[in-house]
Amino acid sequence: EVQLVESGGGLVQAGGSLRLSCAASGFSFDDYAIGWFRQAPGKEREGVSCISSSDGITTYADSVKGRFTISRDNAKNTIYLQMNNLKPEDTAVYYCNLRMVEYTYWGQGTQVTVSS
Repeated sequence: EVQLVESGGGLVQAGGSLRLSCAASGFSFDDYAIGWFRQAPGKEREGVSCISSSDGITTYADSVKGRFTISRDNAKNTIYLQMNNLKPEDTAVYYCNLRMVEYTYWGQGTQVTVSS
């Protein structure tokens, strides 16, 4: 059974940092790209960042470029999202995402709240 479990969210002041983790299990972790999405209240879910499977190529939404860094530890089956210089508009529930041919998997999400 595929599982994605996010952690690391919390309340932080503007300008602060958080590191989110996504622990994965139930599939061949090394073979898949994994991404982070977020959903703010009243808004659609949006892509934040993604990291490829083997060569570690990363992509970022324009709104987080230069502030967020995605990484993966294949030995621990874990994806990280280091978030620096957080802004109130980063407030959202952050989700881990895995796309397979037959299905797309989501974690339960972790809340990030940035106060001004």
